[in-house]
Amino acid sequence: MPSPRTPKLVAFDLDDTLAPSKSEIDPRIGELLVALAQRVEVAIISGGQLAQFRTQVVEKLPPSAEEVLSAFHLMPTCGTQYYRLEVSGITTVYAHTLSDDEKTRALAAVEEEARRLDLWAEETWGDILEDRGSQITFSALGQRAPLEAKMAWDPTGAKKNSLREAVAARIPDLEVRSGGSTSVDITHRGIDKAYGMTKLAEQTGISLDDMLFVGDRLDPDGNDYPVLTLGVECHAVEGWEDTADYLDRLLPTLELR
Repeated sequence: MPSPRTPKLVAFDLDDTLAPSKSEIDPRIGELLVALAQRVEVAIISGGQLAQFRTQVVEKLPPSAEEVLSAFHLMPTCGTQYYRLEVSGITTVYAHTLSDDEKTRALAAVEEEARRLDLWAEETWGDILEDRGSQITFSALGQRAPLEAKMAWDPTGAKKNSLREAVAARIPDLEVRSGGSTSVDITHRGIDKAYGMTKLAEQTGISLDDMLFVGDRLDPDGNDYPVLTLGVECHAVEGWEDTADYLDRLLPTLELR
């Protein structure tokens, strides 16, 4: 059922919430996001980089989105970067990047530990390591791995968690956390989706009590769980279809601006 609160802002995880991992949103989601933006502010917060937001969501919004672009807030890499939409394109509000030294140490630690644990694949779909500016990301099968292969690689999360622990011990001054189904992310300490939501509240002036978060990993081991610990109203989903069905129920409870 829809949240008992009436939110002023609805925030979403991206992969497996608005779209399958690394895939474009379905037209149904695009239409629903526009309808939502006609009523409240809409944020997307993910560990992914801006390019994913652009290709998966922004470029797939329907033409009607032009009238409500200013209601969209994009927060890649868990809110260490913040962008707004305008008719002219995407504008930067801020971007907090890792230093060259931090990047070098993070890249070395994650590659060496992945090789030591026999988690470094020789045949992949794209790069295993990616510098996202404010985040270093390890993707076990490469950035463009198909969903089926990613889901089969580590169904219990044991591989990813063992790598996270090993890398964290190597670079204790940085944050190392599990990301998507095959990924480990490295950022400044204290960076997670709770950080991003807090920054969103600061930037928009909208209280966390007036926000609603929708995500697929709100379990204690999931990367959406930090939002729940903030006390933000949350709704758990299992894939984009579930999100679409939820928005169909939520929208009638919200007034047009």
